[in-house]
Amino acid sequence: MPKQCFGTSHVPLSPAVRAGDMVYVSGQVPVGSDGTVVVGGIAEQTEQVLSNVKAALALAGCSMDDVVKTTVWLEDARDFSAFNAVYARHFPKDPPARTTVESRLMIDIKIEVEAVAYRPI
Repeated sequence: MPKQCFGTSHVPLSPAVRAGDMVYVSGQVPVGSDGTVVVGGIAEQTEQVLSNVKAALALAGCSMDDVVKTTVWLEDARDFSAFNAVYARHFPKDPPARTTVESRLMIDIKIEVEAVAYRPI
């Protein structure tokens, strides 16, 4: 089965790509539907990012329950506890495997998250 790309972006990437039973969600950043970075700290930005992950998954017919792995980049490791509290609310049961690292990000944001989901066709 060929790969399927879902959604559009103003940069050269697809928000979600299905390859067989796997769905790959590009790194999501804390921008709202108007394209601007949400105001607030790590909690507000994490909520927006995970909302964006959920929306990208939906494009490919998936939900947060289908996520098997996430990778998280935090601009400041001191935000880990506050980030983790929000993240836990979005994955309350059987959370996915996760890698979290501190990293300088491409734009002035506090967090970026990518996800991999498994949903058989």
